[in-house]
Amino acid sequence: MSPETPEGRPSKIDTTIPHNARIWNYWLGGKDNYPVDREMGEQIRSFFPEIVDNAIADRAFLVRTVTHLVREEGVRQFLDIGTGLPTLDNTHEVAQSLAPDARVVYVDNDPLVLAHARALLTGSEEGVTDYIDADLRDPKGILAEAAKTLDLSRPVGLMLLGVVNFVEDDDEVRAILDTLLGGLAPGSHLVISHPTDDIDRERAHQVAAAWNEKGTPKLTIRSAEGIEALFDGLELLEPGVVSCSLWRPAETEIGEIRPVAEYGGVARKN
Repeated sequence: MSPETPEGRPSKIDTTIPHNARIWNYWLGGKDNYPVDREMGEQIRSFFPEIVDNAIADRAFLVRTVTHLVREEGVRQFLDIGTGLPTLDNTHEVAQSLAPDARVVYVDNDPLVLAHARALLTGSEEGVTDYIDADLRDPKGILAEAAKTLDLSRPVGLMLLGVVNFVEDDDEVRAILDTLLGGLAPGSHLVISHPTDDIDRERAHQVAAAWNEKGTPKLTIRSAEGIEALFDGLELLEPGVVSCSLWRPAETEIGEIRPVAEYGGVARKN
């Protein structure tokens, strides 16, 4: 008998191995996870309690970057790869609340994520929300499928939040980014968030070691310099690659913000 989702739907999900999307969901207070995910989540939190702050800061970074792209850059199309499980303030919710005609394509290859996406990630009447079952390592396939919903001759916001860190080889990451960006129009923007070891190297790599012993997919930690290199060839927007919590925070937040070990940046393709 195949395992079931938390809602009881049959799936091909392996509930014996912790999975990033489900652990992230657990840290954000969601219910779409299994005992193995909660066990791993608590193991990591036991020696790195700030991991929950990372997750919250990463979601807030998504809200601020999508808001900026819609309001300030006029972007009306988004390609969100490595969607993760739906929580609050998903990409389409933020974009379509500001521009109801925004079009959003989500990409993931986790069966639980896709099941929830199709059930819960419904868009506005004016806009479009679509889903692709694909892996980041197939950028050509992603572009081909995305082109069925998005007009790739117009600017696109390419969202890669907490997903590049699951590709270990820097050359492979570069090839993936070059292919994806090569298929997007000038005026498109790349948004990346990525765990870093710049704040606490020892504990960052302790997290990676604990994760890679049991979890899937395997996690890679990069320095701030390594994360900034992901934006090579693009115009990096101010304030550059910084802690996600410090990327253009609201004025009311300034002074109360603590840096997190999750860095992010936004860059424009000219």
